[in-house]
Amino acid sequence: MPHDTAHPSDPVTRLGGAIRGAVADFGAFVRFAGAALGAIVRHPGASTRWRRLAPLLWSVGTSSIPVVALTGGFIGMILAVEGYDQFAAIGAQGRMGGIINVSVVKQIGPVLAAVMVAGRVGGAIAAEIGTMKVTEQLDAMRVMAADPMVRLVAPRVVACAIMTPALTIFSDMVGCLGAWAVIVKGHGVPSAEYWHHTSRFLLTLDPFNGLVKAACFGALIGLISCWKGFVCGPGAEGVGRAATSAFVASFIAIVASNLVLVEALNTLTRLIHGPLPTAL
Repeated sequence: MPHDTAHPSDPVTRLGGAIRGAVADFGAFVRFAGAALGAIVRHPGASTRWRRLAPLLWSVGTSSIPVVALTGGFIGMILAVEGYDQFAAIGAQGRMGGIINVSVVKQIGPVLAAVMVAGRVGGAIAAEIGTMKVTEQLDAMRVMAADPMVRLVAPRVVACAIMTPALTIFSDMVGCLGAWAVIVKGHGVPSAEYWHHTSRFLLTLDPFNGLVKAACFGALIGLISCWKGFVCGPGAEGVGRAATSAFVASFIAIVASNLVLVEALNTLTRLIHGPLPTAL
């Protein structure tokens, strides 16, 4: 006999439930992010206290320099190897320095550094805070009138927002040098021509735009990772899922926010510099 209401196993019902759950989770994250940013504004001294912030700066940034620099260098070399034949076919191999370095500074460097931070640090933050939740340490902090937002979340968000741009600088430098090594040392393009076209196509605001994006990415990684730790499920399985979902959600946030930031920052650059330079 047919039923008037959809069965819970109906695909449409499941899809609607998934969408409703996703919207509810996003709303909970927005509230969490507002509380975290409010804690930073209301208690700037507690959020940036050196004794609490210095170990986080080291774990987020300094210990991540080797992997970020190594990855950035290989990315620059790969771009040079892949693009050289195409540019050489039209006699524009000397212009590769400008094109590759603009791509590295504006896009690849910030995104690459942020992904490395999300994978190396974001999961660790989610697992650490998730373990504190599972073992009821967060409840103990609240009982002792210690706000976890101020003591745990705010310093981690600040550390990620500070060190992701710093890592981006290393990624940019090594990526540009990697491309230089392939194009100049490997294919014999004059070094002066390589850097001339780099200075021609790389505008003054381009490095600044990349660092702004990296700071936004870092703040998002810190917020998402801390939130995943606060809402993790029970037991070791819940902590593991929180660490994994922290990286996945951070990666999606990096890509999605990058699209918005690219349009906004390119519009700002056009207003200040006029039309952007052409590649050829």
